[in-house]
Amino acid sequence: MGRLIWHELSRFISLTASVYAVWASFWGFFFRKFFWDFIGGILRSPGGLQPSPKFAIFITVIVKFPIVQILTMGLGITIVALEYPIPTLKGTAIHRSIALRVALLIMQAAGTVLFYQGTNAALWSLIAAMFYIRALALREKMEEAIKNKGGAGQV
Repeated sequence: MGRLIWHELSRFISLTASVYAVWASFWGFFFRKFFWDFIGGILRSPGGLQPSPKFAIFITVIVKFPIVQILTMGLGITIVALEYPIPTLKGTAIHRSIALRVALLIMQAAGTVLFYQGTNAALWSLIAAMFYIRALALREKMEEAIKNKGGAGQV
């Protein structure tokens, strides 16, 4: 049996989570719901569960104006461009940085967990970040990125 290459596994999970985050953000534009509105909410007879006034800022940036969805979509597209490297990023220091990917995935998880459609993307983003951390702990190197170190932008 072969040895598991953690950064390759994380790359595939990260691609899946980021595409899911972009798709969830798209759906979040049309069906806006703050996921954590049930915490401290008030149950009213004709109105159902009303979110607590303490969460007014989240209701504003998710439900009234989809700012979180826009930021999450942009971050997801950025991660996809980094993981499935566009020719301008291939072989650059940004493409070789596993620590940058961990930071971006944690930011993506923090954004997607806020709205209802993005909870699965948040879970898989955290899993990919943990696998990247495992790759860092094992001191794995990205062989393809090392080979392309001097030839940035060449296909």
